[in-house]
Amino acid sequence: MSRPERIGEALPVLRRLMALFSPELRQQRWVAAGSFAAIFAEVAFRLIEPWPLGLVLDYVLEVGPGSVGMAPGLLGGFVVCWNGARLLGGFEPSAVLWLAPVVLVLVVAARAGAAYLSAVGFAIAGNRIVTAVRIALYSHMQKLSLAFHRKAPRGDLILRVVSDVGMVREVIVTAMLPLIGNLFILTGMVTVMLWMNWKLTLVAACTVPLFWLSTVRLGRSIRDVARTQRRREGTLASQAAEMLGAIQVVQALSLEDELAAGFVQQSEGSLKDGVKAKRLSARLERTVDVITGVATAMVLFVGARIVVSGELSPGELVIFLSYLKSGFRPVRNFAKYTARLSKASAAAERVLEVLDSEPDVAERPNARVAPPFDGAVRFEHAAFRYGDNDAVLSDVDFAVAKGEHVAIVGASGAGKSTLAAAIPRLHDAVSGRVLIDGTDIRDFTLRSLRRQIVVLLQDSLLFAASVRENIGFGNVAADDQAIEAAARLANAHEFICKLPEGYDTVLSERGDSLSAGERQRIAIARAALSCAPIVILDEPLTGLDKLNAGVVREALERLIRDRTAILITHDLAHASSCDRIVVLDTNTVAEIGTHTELLRANGPYAGFASAPISVAHPTSEATSDVVVG
Repeated sequence: MSRPERIGEALPVLRRLMALFSPELRQQRWVAAGSFAAIFAEVAFRLIEPWPLGLVLDYVLEVGPGSVGMAPGLLGGFVVCWNGARLLGGFEPSAVLWLAPVVLVLVVAARAGAAYLSAVGFAIAGNRIVTAVRIALYSHMQKLSLAFHRKAPRGDLILRVVSDVGMVREVIVTAMLPLIGNLFILTGMVTVMLWMNWKLTLVAACTVPLFWLSTVRLGRSIRDVARTQRRREGTLASQAAEMLGAIQVVQALSLEDELAAGFVQQSEGSLKDGVKAKRLSARLERTVDVITGVATAMVLFVGARIVVSGELSPGELVIFLSYLKSGFRPVRNFAKYTARLSKASAAAERVLEVLDSEPDVAERPNARVAPPFDGAVRFEHAAFRYGDNDAVLSDVDFAVAKGEHVAIVGASGAGKSTLAAAIPRLHDAVSGRVLIDGTDIRDFTLRSLRRQIVVLLQDSLLFAASVRENIGFGNVAADDQAIEAAARLANAHEFICKLPEGYDTVLSERGDSLSAGERQRIAIARAALSCAPIVILDEPLTGLDKLNAGVVREALERLIRDRTAILITHDLAHASSCDRIVVLDTNTVAEIGTHTELLRANGPYAGFASAPISVAHPTSEATSDVVVG
């Protein structure tokens, strides 16, 4: 997406983000309306606030003992005689002296109350809106295809969900909405200043071009630095996530120093960017302070001459200077908010970049809820590829009958996992079709399709939750008895009971507090609880010792009983127990048959059997256990 280069173009980025969530904005319209009403009240009280001081200067000090009479000008107009009685109700100057401070305190208190209500109201509305942004971003990430997640660094995506959205929230609440309020305040101040004396107002306005030039020039630099810093922080998060996810390998290969060097380099770059952004922000604020001082000095000089000429009273000049100070406060705040808006715009760009990403796998407009499956699967001249690469598989054509157990074998990279992942539509065929019970799977909604398919991969992923909850994810409606029955089927009940709190033991992230075999058995229990008619097993015994492999294999046999099962394996002994074997070679299906038939055919399978496939089985992030159901 295009990246704006000016602060004036940063606001449209935030506006576009807000436009995406216009329904949430409409839901908060009454809160926002109340907040704006409070802002209007605050503006009114700000306009009234200087007048008690002006009355004391012009009425008390001028009319009091030894005075020479009422000073001319607007304030004099407020206290001139009307039918022999002063507008102040005939108060003596001493009474006005007591009354003015009371009125000032009441006005300031009312202004503070209005400011509090507007701040709280905007905070409520802003937080609710940005919470909806975060939820939408998180949900959208879940829908994006595996191809997107293979390319996108995980740590950077986490940073976008947590930090970038948080920065947008902070700025909307503490900068963007208050900036709108400041514009109202500025408008009110300028209007009254023009009414009081248009000459002084024009003198003050002479400095506006200086404000604009400094804000635009420095704001652009702040934005560029903020964008670079967010990009570095995304890289830092990705490096940290990568290191923590592979900490065992890092320690085993003594890679701590090498990985730390890259992290230090990025950290130092982020530090320099942060200092530079703060320096530019401070420079902008101080520049505005200087310009404000120049404007005040000019008004003081010209205003004093106007007072001497009798066009204004001293009190009115003080009020004008007070308005000038209050009027420049929004301008100074805008300089402060410029840095925040620049950072928020850079963060919003990163959020929109993800929201603009379209999932490769999308539901058809007329997709319907899938009926209960019998479990018959067919690949009809299907071809698959990743991105713009050459086809991984082409012209795949075979069928799996209801309740049949089929193994898929082939060399590493032959496309076995690609074939299996196509059934729950983790990616789609670029040509041909995949059918279940004779219907193209693209005719079904994704949720209803995937709820009837269980995918069990070699690196079983468990969540940082209790054992009971991890098993229950297979069927959220299951009771404790059903969960325990599933655990018994998976040969997991005994070791679960030995855990510190049994089924209520909370596991560590990814279930790393358990052994590989224990994790796999809990994953099998979760799969058993789903009662899905189609089970996909992707190297379920890889990495297990002989004892654990035997226990897990026994559990798997119970799991797939009376279900359609597709087994991906390099273990030909495991494959031989299936009803049929599909052999992949040269990017297509080379042969299909039973173990005995394929040996007799003396084709690729026989070659695998006589010279066992010697390949590595790295555990990658893509091979996490997924249970859909």
